[in-house]
Amino acid sequence: MKIVVLDAITLNPGDLDWDELETLGDCTIYDRTPESMIVERSREANVILTNKVPLSAHTIDNLPLLQYIGVTATGYNIVDVDAAKKRNILVTNVPTYGSESVAQMVFAHILNLTNHVAEHAQEVSKNKWAKSLDFCFWDYPLIALKGLTLGIVGAGRIGRATAKLGNAFDMNVLAYTPRQPKQQVTGIDFVGLDHLLANSDIISLHCPLTPETNGFINKERLAKMKSSAFLINTSRGALINEVDLAQALNNGVIAAAGLDVLDQEPPPPDHPLYLLENCYITPHIAWATSAARANLMKIALQNLRSFLEGKAQNVVN
Repeated sequence: MKIVVLDAITLNPGDLDWDELETLGDCTIYDRTPESMIVERSREANVILTNKVPLSAHTIDNLPLLQYIGVTATGYNIVDVDAAKKRNILVTNVPTYGSESVAQMVFAHILNLTNHVAEHAQEVSKNKWAKSLDFCFWDYPLIALKGLTLGIVGAGRIGRATAKLGNAFDMNVLAYTPRQPKQQVTGIDFVGLDHLLANSDIISLHCPLTPETNGFINKERLAKMKSSAFLINTSRGALINEVDLAQALNNGVIAAAGLDVLDQEPPPPDHPLYLLENCYITPHIAWATSAARANLMKIALQNLRSFLEGKAQNVVN
């Protein structure tokens, strides 16, 4: 069994190991693979593991020995699953591995926007506190979360983990999902999307990227939000029309945004959101705590082992 890992450094920058994978076959592990070298490196592979290296229909058609593609992530849009299915190539993903880590990043952005810890720490380092006539000072509004309304778009595992943290802060939690749950969920009120947009103080996106959700946070939907609202996105960058968001932030349509994902990653150096003082961007790291990555590797290897034993799990095609 020939196993090729195309972009190992994404999952494991050096703090984990591949020992268990190496017990399953003859492994070749690449830190990164440019698209021009995918076929060359994978031509003899029976198994490919990939996180962000794309496997198009053309690429798949040029890999005659391929039997299995393991996506070391939840999103699998990098793989042409239909092309794989035509070749009877199994594709798996890891549907849940770090819900709590992502929810933690949601609240890192929320607390950044409500407490401005970094900005106040910088002011202290510039001796502004030392020169203060009073025992304290603040240069930004300090906002209590208790009693605010958190709106969650997409109430899967991560959305519900985020709701749980909202409940812990004594926030009111609204959620929108196309498929309403059959039973009431403690601590969450399920509402329509327009109601959520109009009534939430903070909106957090947790829905998959589909043709229906691509760019669905646009000028029209931003206009339905409170002018004091914060928008958080730790899901997929393409959920937001970034030009519309930049205009909304510039014009005071909404108050601020905290983003861990962008439409293009890495983004261009002249991205329109970079220069906005009310937009805070982190480099797609919500998923990347060491605990979450260790769990991700564990499940990805379980997926492969199950396939080899004829009991495939987490199949997406």
